[in-house]
Amino acid sequence: MNTPSVVWQWHDWQSLGRDALYALLELRQKVFVLEQTCLYPDIDGLDPEAWHLLGWSTDPQNPGLVACLRLLFPGGKQAKPAIGRVVVQPDWRNRGLGKQLLDQAVEFGRQHFPDTALHLSAQSHLQQFYTAFGFVAVSDEYDEDGIPHIDMRREAVSGER
Repeated sequence: MNTPSVVWQWHDWQSLGRDALYALLELRQKVFVLEQTCLYPDIDGLDPEAWHLLGWSTDPQNPGLVACLRLLFPGGKQAKPAIGRVVVQPDWRNRGLGKQLLDQAVEFGRQHFPDTALHLSAQSHLQQFYTAFGFVAVSDEYDEDGIPHIDMRREAVSGER
């Protein structure tokens, strides 16, 4: 299977722009609310306190936002850097985009928050996926909005590249 051609962009809240914001909210709603039939407040007030990684398709036949995540920075409502809202467009799955998202998030966290562990709340069925990036479970399984989750942590590694 060919790896899709995607342009990756990091944005803070100020540089996000309304079209990009609309696209990421639309993608998150499509997956988290509609596909997963989970009624929850996706607009939770944390997006302004995050960096957003957006993956845009360069395929003229299938343009648009195909993947995104947010990385909450510490010091606001969040005490620790945390990856969240990791999502890939349904028809773009199984092409390696999730791996690309996490690779970039881990590297971004390493550069901007050196010597600081990264955290995430993973859907339990994705625990093995996140383990491949150095995350380990740090909680028992719990229910979040009707979906089993587990808290995970990736320790900072000095001098990691």
